[in-house]
Amino acid sequence: MTVAPLAERFGVRAVGEVGLTTRGIWERALEEVVRDGTDVCHLELSAVTFVDVAGAGVLVDAARRLPVGRRLVLHRPPPALRRTLELFWPDLSAIEVSMS
Repeated sequence: MTVAPLAERFGVRAVGEVGLTTRGIWERALEEVVRDGTDVCHLELSAVTFVDVAGAGVLVDAARRLPVGRRLVLHRPPPALRRTLELFWPDLSAIEVSMS
């Protein structure tokens, strides 16, 4: 997995898989965006092929640490991540899924 800053807006682009061996990279990237004071953080996930449940949990934990009014926008996340979020965390307003 690789993670790099987005050029056009605040956030990161992730490429690869989030699993046991790459979870640390994912955690560090999310920790950075949580520390920033920007109201909206964009996560471009169109090149992410898989996120395990623990990786989804890391994402949810990051979103829960955001102050009220801030949110994470997931752009084109893998279908399994969308389903996991809908199934386990359907009312988490700090995460928005965008298919554009």
